[in-house]
Amino acid sequence: MMAPQISLQLKTFTDDPGHDWSTTLALGRAMDAAGVDRVVVSDHVVFGENPDAYADPRLGGIAGGRQPTGPDGQWLEPLIVLTALAATTTRIRLGTAVLLAALRRPAVLAKQLATLDVLSGGRLDLGVGVGWQREEYEAAGLSFERRGRLLDHTLEVCQTLWTRNRSSYASPELSFENIHQMPKPVQPDGVPIWVSGTVNDAVARRLARFGSGWIPWGPAMRDPAGAIAAMKDRIAGLDGDPAGLQVLGHATTVKNPDGSIDPAATAASAPALVAAGVTDVRVTCSLPSDTGRAADLLSELVGAFRSATR
Repeated sequence: MMAPQISLQLKTFTDDPGHDWSTTLALGRAMDAAGVDRVVVSDHVVFGENPDAYADPRLGGIAGGRQPTGPDGQWLEPLIVLTALAATTTRIRLGTAVLLAALRRPAVLAKQLATLDVLSGGRLDLGVGVGWQREEYEAAGLSFERRGRLLDHTLEVCQTLWTRNRSSYASPELSFENIHQMPKPVQPDGVPIWVSGTVNDAVARRLARFGSGWIPWGPAMRDPAGAIAAMKDRIAGLDGDPAGLQVLGHATTVKNPDGSIDPAATAASAPALVAAGVTDVRVTCSLPSDTGRAADLLSELVGAFRSATR
């Protein structure tokens, strides 16, 4: 059984147009050096003028949720960020949480991800979701209502091109025959896919077909044990095998009186998550812009996590 992992999100968005992105990359390197297992980055291609839609679960948002920037916030493209991190780190896994994969042309995305996996030495994880923002699909010339099918189509094409030297594919969206795309990803069976979503049949079916891991969303985030059991039952009911499913869970961030994170108290929430079936414990916190201080804090956090989960 794999030991529990600790992951952090690298903040690649801001309302500050003058933000120093070199500091952002330095924080990613500090995570690598401190022993963090996985760093993830998020995705928005464009914004419309209705960010409040993020709070509507009917659209794929989360009740009470709020976007961290306005429509003119600065959002870096995640695969380019991960490429920069791949070139300057050595061991940390690199992930998306989540990539709106359906907005990209599938064959091009398959090539980009395979290349990144090769250049990183097989350290890439692909977290995907359907998103919540109609305007992003409209800007890409795609149907928001068909976003679930479009995501499945994208993953079908990627896995076909990753796993076959001579590929053929047919669907209502796209057909091709005898296509060759090299190099293949370093990792067996292609880049591991983590699927984001609530406990429902569409997400369970996507996990059964494509998924190595699940990124719970909405109510499932609040009840890890119940949600994981329910999702595994659904996967099994769809003739999938949930035995090796990896699952993301969120640690309870505890802060000191000065607003900084308390590493030991935060890590203390990890064992209950692991007991519930979580394999990747995500710690959400603001890191000091001073990379030396951030490195010290990260080392302390990783040490506390290892002690709490050994």
